Amino acid sequence: MGEQKRKQTAKSNFIFGKRNYKWLFIGLAFIAVGFILMAGGGSDDPNVFDESIFHWRRIRLAPTLVLIGFGIQVYAILLNPDKEEKSKD
Repeated sequence: MGEQKRKQTAKSNFIFGKRNYKWLFIGLAFIAVGFILMAGGGSDDPNVFDESIFHWRRIRLAPTLVLIGFGIQVYAILLNPDKEEKSKD
């Protein structure tokens, strides 16, 4: 009996709640999209300069998405999972 009780308490004792994980995955999606937008733009011939490396998508949009994603990650970590449980009571 004691082993079953210990397993039950161990299963229900998570650090983050459902909302935390939802925000973590949203933040990871922002970061992934930002890095995907930064990729590419290289030239096959190293002697030929390609202007697409200075496109606004790589200079402004992609780093902004990555920073927003990191901000969402911080919010998800600091979000109190017990707050939603208390408001339901």
